[in-house]
Amino acid sequence: MSTGATVVSRVGDRIAPRSLGDSFRWLWAATVAGNLGDGLLLAVGPLLLASITSDPFAVALAAFMQRLPWLLFGLPAGAIVDRVDRRLLSAAVDGARAVVVGGLTISVATGTVTAPIVYVAMFLLGTAETIADNAGTALVADTVPAEVLGIANSRLIGSIMVTNQLAGPPIGAALFGVGAALPFGTCAGCMAAGAVLITRIRLRPSDVSRPERRALRHEISEGLVWLWRHPPIRTLALTIVAFNVTFGASIAVYVLYAQERLGVGDLGFGLLLSAAAVGGVVGAASYGTLARRFSLATLMRMGLVVETCTHLALALLRSPILAAVVMFVFGVHAAVWGSTSLTVRQRAVPSHLLGRVNSVYMLGSVGAIAVGTLIGGALADQWGVTAPLWFAFIGSAIITVVMWRTFLLIAHSADIGPDGEHQAA
Repeated sequence: MSTGATVVSRVGDRIAPRSLGDSFRWLWAATVAGNLGDGLLLAVGPLLLASITSDPFAVALAAFMQRLPWLLFGLPAGAIVDRVDRRLLSAAVDGARAVVVGGLTISVATGTVTAPIVYVAMFLLGTAETIADNAGTALVADTVPAEVLGIANSRLIGSIMVTNQLAGPPIGAALFGVGAALPFGTCAGCMAAGAVLITRIRLRPSDVSRPERRALRHEISEGLVWLWRHPPIRTLALTIVAFNVTFGASIAVYVLYAQERLGVGDLGFGLLLSAAAVGGVVGAASYGTLARRFSLATLMRMGLVVETCTHLALALLRSPILAAVVMFVFGVHAAVWGSTSLTVRQRAVPSHLLGRVNSVYMLGSVGAIAVGTLIGGALADQWGVTAPLWFAFIGSAIITVVMWRTFLLIAHSADIGPDGEHQAA
């Protein structure tokens, strides 16, 4: 084997260790392709709308249209994920996303694109994401053994941050400068590639048979009831809802905070977000080491402290450099927390319920951010851009104190049965 091939092989082993299996590597490749496409859209979507209209509400409406499907279809999507072959469903959804973006590409290339066309495309893509994100989480649990779920999740989260937040946006903006339709066509190609790669996955055999199908509302109810009756997962869900209200309040004013408090422009704001993304990559890369040295309960408690201190530090700081350091640390926390939270849910929730329980969890998470954003906007309008940060700090501190002792139970959630009783080892 040549030196170059050896280096590539070692890098591949580092990103997707062989212990995770070949199917995980296909899943990782599909995730990278799809999220690179999402990263392109993250930059070129607003650029396209800005070229159509200068109305701030019209531009913001596109982001709302992409989140709206979570509120409308999040719970039914979870039931669908549990009903069908998740591998084929994911491939079909990625294929559908490629078709939608392909249609948008044609509209841009022919000069017929309008704001309503963009809104429809964003709504359709958001609908697809409610299924794709849920199915992807479940596919990890269907693909790798339970003992290495933490490593698998951290590798996926790190790759998502690189492609979606670091590489995708600047590549998309550069391609948009060459030709408006070019990044959309590239995005469609990425999503089509993701659909093909997913079909190469081979799921691990399961000795649990899928229950007989019932009415969709009954299956959705089953996921809600399971989560509520499982104390650790219920507590984890309530924690993320509470923390995302405070987080949503803070992120609502990040751009104004960067401009008015730190005195930086658009580039500075972008670099601030990039610092968090770089931290996320570091957090994902170091997750295996952290998980070996610390218990899941300790990692989650550390995460609560870091997030609380992040809000306090940003409320006090005026230095862009120090703020970037804080955002870097926050990014590390976000990757570690995300990997831990996913691992806890995947280990605890039965495979045939994973889609439905995840849909309840995600609905609460997305909804909490939306509520927090409204709170943050109102506070900033009344008392200035640091008011939401102080709200986030005080709220997070209270939540941390209240939830501190419960995280030992959450970390051992896989040992708790659906009735709330400890299962035999």
